[in-house]
Amino acid sequence: MTSTLIRRHLPPYPSSVSAPGAAISRARARDWAEIQERMMVPLYEAVYERLEVGAGTRLLGLGCGSGLALLMAVARGATVCGVDPDEERLGLACERLLAGPGARPGAARPSTPGGVARLARLADGGLGGALTASGAGAGPAARTGSGFTVVTAFDPPSALGADGALPERLASAAALAEPGSPVVLAGWGPPERCDTSAVLRVGARLADRAVPQLPLGGAPSPRWQPCGRDDLEDLAQRAGLRLDGSGRVACPFGYADMDSAVRGLLSTGLFDAAERTTDATQVRKEITEALHPYRRQDGTVWMENVMRYLIART
Repeated sequence: MTSTLIRRHLPPYPSSVSAPGAAISRARARDWAEIQERMMVPLYEAVYERLEVGAGTRLLGLGCGSGLALLMAVARGATVCGVDPDEERLGLACERLLAGPGARPGAARPSTPGGVARLARLADGGLGGALTASGAGAGPAARTGSGFTVVTAFDPPSALGADGALPERLASAAALAEPGSPVVLAGWGPPERCDTSAVLRVGARLADRAVPQLPLGGAPSPRWQPCGRDDLEDLAQRAGLRLDGSGRVACPFGYADMDSAVRGLLSTGLFDAAERTTDATQVRKEITEALHPYRRQDGTVWMENVMRYLIART
């Protein structure tokens, strides 16, 4: 099996927040990989089980982060390709899929059972060119039996940009899949069933209020916003996809202590705009205060959440 990771895949999109310093960016990426990313495992498992991801699956992961979802697909026998705009997270995914620290795209070494991991990075040539160069297949090949059979975007705005071109970018990615292949979109469930929404609202409140909150595919928004009841469906339909089912999954966020909880939540990037508008100390203080209702007597932090996913077809 082959694993491919690609940076800066689809047409460039504007960044909603200023980039933090390199050291902070690396630390946040590491916190995402070591603390926060695992919170989404129930969602990944539910989707892979429902779609019967396994041997013969060719999966394109949009917004693959530090690669945990890809590793889970590979463990089921799938061939995977991951794309992500975050260079630091992608670097950690490279290490994971190449089975060693310091692994670089372009290298190949024994990795997961049964094959090697091949990683490709992209500057400006577009996703199709990178996939062709890496041997993963793209463009016309996607319509002749060698395209992807599953496409996932577990966080569409993070993976593709939260601006008006989001549907276009999703359609471009879906075009790399074989006809009739599932495209999975995911987002937060109802706010009343997501304890973490109370904490994420801190970032929204502290962020620049001059930027309006719009549905997925609207104008850029640097703040967290709840996923509306039909937002995923609307996005899929605007991308020209056919709706084919949905589901909900419990994804509790559990942390060993308050510091881990704050670091994990900061690693999501949903508080970047708040830090830009105020300062990091104030943001950490208010996150800590918002987390107190979810702190247990033993010092752990636990928040119940429900995530929602949509299955559409190309």
